[in-house]
Amino acid sequence: MRTDTGQVFKLEDYRPTDYLIPETGLTFRLSPEATRVIAVLTVERRDGIAASVPLVLDGDGLTLSHIAIDGRTLAPTDFFATPDQLTITTPPAASRFQLLIETELAPAHNEALMGLYRSSNVYCTQCEAEGFRRITYFLDRPDILSVYTVRIEARHHEAPLLLSNGNPAGSGELADGWHYAVWHDPFPKPSYLFALVAGALGKVADSFVTLSGRKVELGIYVEPGKEGLAGYAMDALKRSMKWDEEAFGREYDLDVFNIVAVSDFNMGAMENKGLNIFNDKYVLADQETATDADFANIEAIIAHEYFHNWTGNRITCRDWFQLCLKEGLTVFRDHEFSADQRSRAVKRIAEVRTLRAHQFPEDQGPLAHPVRPRRYREINNFYTATVYEKGSEVVRMIRTILGSETFRAGMDLYFERHDGEAATIEDFIKVFEDVSGRDLSQFSLWYHQAGTPNLTISSTHNAAAQEFTLEIEQSVPPTPSESRKRLMHIPLAFSLVGTDGKAIVYSGVEGASVEDGVIHIRRRRHMVRFSGVGERPAMSLNRGFSAPVTVSVEQKADDQFFLAGHDNDTFSRWQAFNTLLTEALISAFRQVLDGQQPGFASRLTGLAGKIAGDETLEPAYRALAVALPSEADIARDIGKNIDPDAIFSAREALTAAIAKANGEIFSDLYHRLAEKDAFSPDAASAGRRALRNILLDYLSLLPGGAALAARHFQSATNMTDRAAALTV
Repeated sequence: MRTDTGQVFKLEDYRPTDYLIPETGLTFRLSPEATRVIAVLTVERRDGIAASVPLVLDGDGLTLSHIAIDGRTLAPTDFFATPDQLTITTPPAASRFQLLIETELAPAHNEALMGLYRSSNVYCTQCEAEGFRRITYFLDRPDILSVYTVRIEARHHEAPLLLSNGNPAGSGELADGWHYAVWHDPFPKPSYLFALVAGALGKVADSFVTLSGRKVELGIYVEPGKEGLAGYAMDALKRSMKWDEEAFGREYDLDVFNIVAVSDFNMGAMENKGLNIFNDKYVLADQETATDADFANIEAIIAHEYFHNWTGNRITCRDWFQLCLKEGLTVFRDHEFSADQRSRAVKRIAEVRTLRAHQFPEDQGPLAHPVRPRRYREINNFYTATVYEKGSEVVRMIRTILGSETFRAGMDLYFERHDGEAATIEDFIKVFEDVSGRDLSQFSLWYHQAGTPNLTISSTHNAAAQEFTLEIEQSVPPTPSESRKRLMHIPLAFSLVGTDGKAIVYSGVEGASVEDGVIHIRRRRHMVRFSGVGERPAMSLNRGFSAPVTVSVEQKADDQFFLAGHDNDTFSRWQAFNTLLTEALISAFRQVLDGQQPGFASRLTGLAGKIAGDETLEPAYRALAVALPSEADIARDIGKNIDPDAIFSAREALTAAIAKANGEIFSDLYHRLAEKDAFSPDAASAGRRALRNILLDYLSLLPGGAALAARHFQSATNMTDRAAALTV
């Protein structure tokens, strides 16, 4: 494998290649110690490029066995080959020619697990980001789109299954116990999406009928004996295909869709066209071996990789600086899928907690970088929370600004305009400008500027004038590569909540653009004045977490309690109660450090009981709402001089106080939630288990709690409940 040369790749240095490779034919004769690869590349010189310009192909540790152009073996003076590069010094005068390259690989000794490797008797590939160059010399970059035809030959006893991208195009027997299979992918794709799998694997088969009535054969291939664990993944795949048709109008395009799940795959999951490859922990599950969180994770990852078929495969990235174009957009799509399949409120809260735990610290640290970075040394280091999670939030903000209908129109135009292309962030932004008529140039800073913006907000109410004023100031802290920051366009969803729990209908607003419950913050300071506001409202801000920002706001405790009990935005309601819990825990932490016994307000502990018993709320939401902030959450908010023991003691004290205040309510609800039907991994059942198990956590601290936990374990019919009993 190449050592790090220290070369810095810069976005501004991008230029198209001098040559294209519209068609790629690959023949593999598989052998663990010596696999022969014959690549037949149809090469085209771009218009305006002189015939004297050399053709330079990427390699990585390759051994060249043979090279020919249009059937003529090249003389040593016609090319220059190293393990990491092949240069055709005197290309043909013709603008289109066929280049044959033969290389030899040793898959059994490929410990990098990039390119073609063999592990546990299965041949497998991983080509993103630059693994294809370990198979053959190629223009190994995402803007080179090629139609692939692949022939795989192997000993039948060693690899009875031969898979690659696209549709099956032939198979048969060869001499001496060998056989072959041919695969053809009619859709041009970049080299990082190439895949090959060969070995002895079991299969779970099904089919799916698309929106237009085409039948697609589905296959999930697993290590023999594990077939019974793939049923949920197959169900998730079919639901993903249906959802993408309904939500984005995207129909699957090949005749087959295959997933391979093996225990040795090192990249988690990979969206290769028509042949997704997974580590099997993201595919295999049953009630005895997987928790509800595992089932939800499998569902999300299956969907994510499938959704790449359009956002990543049919439309790919021009260069690796545009990685967020496929990953951030596809994360947004899989988040929406999971929200529709499960609890939208719970999913949104989980997304925000992940963002705050992983991406916000990234923005605040020495490795802060924009969603679309401008430079890198090693692209594999940029598969980050900023690119994936913050990238998803940027797409979500576009929908918030434009509205769902216009956003969908923009996505439709994106698919129509750029299908079969390698696109850029500018292409993506442009479709939304075109369908909406809006200028999104300031908004596009979210892609180009690192750092988490902060909003400082204060309010005043003039009862006599019936005016309510929000003073909003934005700032973006400096990051290592950028000390001076430009002002962002921040969509802040809000509501002014009256004492009846309903939104106050104001008669007018000035000081900022306000549309459909969203304040568009574009300047450093805004004085947003609402008229016709007779009573002082509680401020529900950044509803649904409409922007990935921190908010410093003057908010009275009474308002926080009110919002925690009445806000009709489920995220903001959770945020209000979570803030109250966090403040109480930090106060308790300081009391523990001072040698005092922590005390908690009865209205805080009582509110936990009211939320847990509120039948108008989903069980999954109630479970999440009454769960205390984690020790890591508390430590992050404390910031410095962290004492883990004191944090633990503070959490235990608040848990005990909530349990004591609500023991009867919790016990009654716990017993009513006992499962009476057979186990199901569906979202509703999982939500009931989640609520029952968080109640067990509280009840275990009361008299008889240990015995209750023991009974819970003994009666459990699934891993989720057993694990809950063991962790109280």
